[in-house]
Amino acid sequence: MTIKPLGDFKDSAALSLGVELELQLVSRRDFDLTRGATDLLGSLDYDERFGEIKLEITESMIEISTLARSTVDGIAADLGGLRDTLRQHCARNNIGICGGGTHPFHRWPERRICPGDRFNDIYQRYGYLAKQFTVFGQHIHVGCTSADEAIWLTQALGVYVPGFIALSASSPFVDGVDSFYQSARLNSVSAFPLSGQCPALGSWQHFGEHFAFLQACGIAQGIKDLYWDVRPKPEFGTVEIRVCDTPLTIEHASSLAALAQSLARWLLRTRPVLHTAKQAHVIRYNKFQACRYGLEAMISDPVALCQVPLKQSLAGLLEDVTEDARALNCERWLDPLKLMLNENASDAAWLRKKQSQHGNLNDVVREASERLMHQDNPPPETIR
Repeated sequence: MTIKPLGDFKDSAALSLGVELELQLVSRRDFDLTRGATDLLGSLDYDERFGEIKLEITESMIEISTLARSTVDGIAADLGGLRDTLRQHCARNNIGICGGGTHPFHRWPERRICPGDRFNDIYQRYGYLAKQFTVFGQHIHVGCTSADEAIWLTQALGVYVPGFIALSASSPFVDGVDSFYQSARLNSVSAFPLSGQCPALGSWQHFGEHFAFLQACGIAQGIKDLYWDVRPKPEFGTVEIRVCDTPLTIEHASSLAALAQSLARWLLRTRPVLHTAKQAHVIRYNKFQACRYGLEAMISDPVALCQVPLKQSLAGLLEDVTEDARALNCERWLDPLKLMLNENASDAAWLRKKQSQHGNLNDVVREASERLMHQDNPPPETIR
């Protein structure tokens, strides 16, 4: 087994942002997933000033990654530029791109693993789980000024994992049926042995010792083996939130990035007491609640010893971070999230509504693809 050293924590601008979106590649004939990622990327000529377009685990996925930006406006511009480039190249190959955390009706045995040593290693190690891992998420990176700050923020953000799940939920359908979940995607992630949350650790040194222990036991080779909900990313100098489904629009993805940036600033400014050990007893239940019921979830509070409606706590959170969002010039990006709470208008609800209208999932994917590919996604202040 090749052991990859943890490495130094890279310097990063405080509260800088980066976003990765995993997107579906669908056939424009029947809107099933199609095998086109390697050929598409091989012929792709794009402007790297917006970021990067790269392969993911199977040939039916493509990932777009922004550059590190100081503002949500910059993130939105990068995501839009990368999406537009990908859209143009996909059109030449009769391929559509689509958001959503799962494809509603694809069959995982038909997927093909992308070429590359890392992807092959994952396939050899995890078997069929690698093909079932054809699910699509948004990862949000927040820059930290020190390694100790990163490990503290990793644990502090863990409390808010259910909120990010519910606000991004866009995977109600699996294998052609309604799963009854708002986010079924995370069930695939949870199958991996190193999924879950960062344990209670007091410093970056403690994290390094914990990581070395996992390596010595043969459990982890490198930090990418940690499928934690929130994990530090030392080579980027960031903390990475990994629980969001890929939204159906670039605007929604940008709003989630705004929440992450504002929340991180609020946490670092107010420094609330962490109850990581107590949270460990309820986090799996709270994740289940958010995945199953979305905004209607009931979240267990292990400190107050009660349950709280997630929608209520999210409304309070959006108010709490308003000052920080204003300081970061991203307050307007939180407006769509407030509207979502008021109208219970999640992406999962939109997908179910379209299925009810059409009576089939092919047309649901067609409309979802058109929504991602052709919506201009202007900043919220211009949508009125």
